[in-house]
Amino acid sequence: MLSLSMASHRGLIACASVLLLGACDPFNTSFEDIEPARDYTASEVVTPPANPTSLVVMNWNVKFGAGRIDFFFDCHGDRAIMSEDEVTTNLDGLAAKIKQVNPDVLMIQEVDALSKRGAYIDQVQYLLDATDLNYAVYASQWKADYVPSDGVGPVDSGTAILSKYPLADAERIALPLIGEQDAITQYFYLKRHMLRARVDLEGKDDVYVINVHTAAYSTDSTKRDQIDLFKAEIDALDARGMQVLAGGDLNALPPQTEQISGFVDFVCEEGGEYDADDYSHEVGWLDALYASYTPAISLDDYAADNAAYFTHTTDKDGYWNRKLDYLFTNGSFADGSALTHQDVMNGGVETMPLSDHAPITVTWELK
Repeated sequence: MLSLSMASHRGLIACASVLLLGACDPFNTSFEDIEPARDYTASEVVTPPANPTSLVVMNWNVKFGAGRIDFFFDCHGDRAIMSEDEVTTNLDGLAAKIKQVNPDVLMIQEVDALSKRGAYIDQVQYLLDATDLNYAVYASQWKADYVPSDGVGPVDSGTAILSKYPLADAERIALPLIGEQDAITQYFYLKRHMLRARVDLEGKDDVYVINVHTAAYSTDSTKRDQIDLFKAEIDALDARGMQVLAGGDLNALPPQTEQISGFVDFVCEEGGEYDADDYSHEVGWLDALYASYTPAISLDDYAADNAAYFTHTTDKDGYWNRKLDYLFTNGSFADGSALTHQDVMNGGVETMPLSDHAPITVTWELK
């Protein structure tokens, strides 16, 4: 991913020998294993309904407010930076769809807090203020004072949970780094994590949400390890008797997927650093999640029509061609409430222009 300039090396050469030991962090890219999430509150808080018996939950990878601008990592274009007008226009589109759904809880991935590529707009605060959600917690997944590659510059991008109800005990829980990367690439690369928070409902202290965005481009066991740790976190809360809603962008295909390689939207150089076209070595990686917890989309429904539940494509001129986005619970979802918002016919809005992922929604029944 990274091709460092001579100027960029000035800060690195001095500590290259100790990067492997984690003793030098000149660009502030590192995290603790567990650390508090960042809290947000909307500029205007609207009191939500009291004592809810269910929550409408929405999950969406929002592509850092880039809409369908073709960035270098999709290999469809070479953009790395957006103008303020581009970002706000794209965020307004996201906010309009969120308001149309009117979720009680929203989980998002690839949201920028303060990044050069996003015109330094705090997208978490923007979406809070532009929707009917009141509170948010955020954890960085890609943070650096300066990324010396592809014009990225300063970046702070990650995952967030937004809610009409207060959020408490929010923590960023680190996931393993990509083991096959060299130390310098690993230092500047994305630091995957889980974002866990408790939804603070009156009379209930057992309602938890976990948001995750696992690795996309690793060819070693990193993604599987991250998925297994995600399940382990659900297991731990489940063992304590907590009600858990967990999901995000797992960058993996469900069991009973018919096509696992050769996607028509893949235009990157074969075997290159952004190669995410072949999932054949990942068969079975989500089996344990499906066996242990209730998915928003049952495997029977998915097997009957894969395409109805696809949530991703890199080609803005094509159509959704694989499912990477999920919601699971150790409780139950309301029958028939799950929806993959692919277009006007499925969700009432053309979502293709808004992100390279389609949102999914479901009603989560509380005990």
